[in-house]
Amino acid sequence: MQEQLDEVLEFANEVVSAGAIDDVVVLGMGGSSLAPEVVRRAFAAKHFYVLDTTHPKAIRALEAQIDVERTLFLCASKSGTTLETRSHTAYFLKRGGQFAAITDPGSDLEAFAREQGFLHVFYGEPTIGGRYSALSPFGIVPAVLMGVDAVRLLERADEMREACRFADGNPGLELGLRLGSAASVGLTSNPAGFGLWVEQLIAESTGKHGKGILPAPDDPRAELQEDVALPSPYELGQEFFRWEFAVAVAGSLLGINPFDQPDVQAAKDKTNEVLAQGDVELTPEGSLEELLAQARDSDYVCIQAFVDPAREGELEPLIARARESGHIVTHGLGPRYLHSTGQFHKGGPNSGLFLQVVDDQGKELKIPGRDFGFARLIRAQATGDYESLKERGRRVARVRLEDI
Repeated sequence: MQEQLDEVLEFANEVVSAGAIDDVVVLGMGGSSLAPEVVRRAFAAKHFYVLDTTHPKAIRALEAQIDVERTLFLCASKSGTTLETRSHTAYFLKRGGQFAAITDPGSDLEAFAREQGFLHVFYGEPTIGGRYSALSPFGIVPAVLMGVDAVRLLERADEMREACRFADGNPGLELGLRLGSAASVGLTSNPAGFGLWVEQLIAESTGKHGKGILPAPDDPRAELQEDVALPSPYELGQEFFRWEFAVAVAGSLLGINPFDQPDVQAAKDKTNEVLAQGDVELTPEGSLEELLAQARDSDYVCIQAFVDPAREGELEPLIARARESGHIVTHGLGPRYLHSTGQFHKGGPNSGLFLQVVDDQGKELKIPGRDFGFARLIRAQATGDYESLKERGRRVARVRLEDI
């Protein structure tokens, strides 16, 4: 990344000096969106947004906040085929703006970007998995466009890389040894929403073959409680590397491959199946209390909310009720978590109680070039994940946000 930095800085300078851009929006999911979101929060970046939801109300709300014609849309997808990202891209292309892409060489998105005359295409490194890409173009290009000193950020990461070469006093190894012997991990502090990023790293890397470490960033009941110290937002460079190294160590101790994600595709395939069958209705099924009645001592509760992100705060009473049960409680927004903790839910131990929460998606919002819109898409994603969990014998229920 240090070798590519001149290219990124030159692009950023050209975009800024042209005076035609007021805002930047990252269109991405999972590994392409979570590191930029944490960096955005850490540096309190203004005029910078991350869109990783297919909820029509959220897309409309973002569009109302920006002048599309004076916005740079950064389309980020390693595979180049991520359904959400390509749908977002198609939607905003019809409305104007300027575009750049971050993708792996030879992807469909690269070809599309060339055809559409994108300002630039930044190439990811194919040997780096999405969740390990925070210090690659997927994290650094957005950081530069926020005005972050990427040289300084990468220098801090490089210091941690050197420290992780030693047999003794190795921060990554020490954390990895602790992680590898824990069933669950929480964070004593969660600066800049760091837990959003670390959840994906831990869950996708370790949750497979019936094993895994449960990430529960904001639950004090987690077995291992780790501190994330950010005296300066530039310490993110160190923390990204330390945790990536540690999770690789933990995977080795668990006897699994921390670099694959065999169950992530399941929900994507189910979504496509549902979309092919037509629209669906998200009807309630069961309740939190009925779900908790099935609980075993070592179980955790997972609240999966396919709701407008602006309403996330309305989940708090539900989270509090779940915590009264004495079980570890995790929660995430869909479809974001499908690209994050979804791997652990399906591939990890069968110890989860899954409560899906849905809301009113509002008026349909068409996706150019598709025979479905965003409202139908998010309903299909919710249905696809629900069915995937059921097929794996997971205990599930669904409620409406308005009813809780």
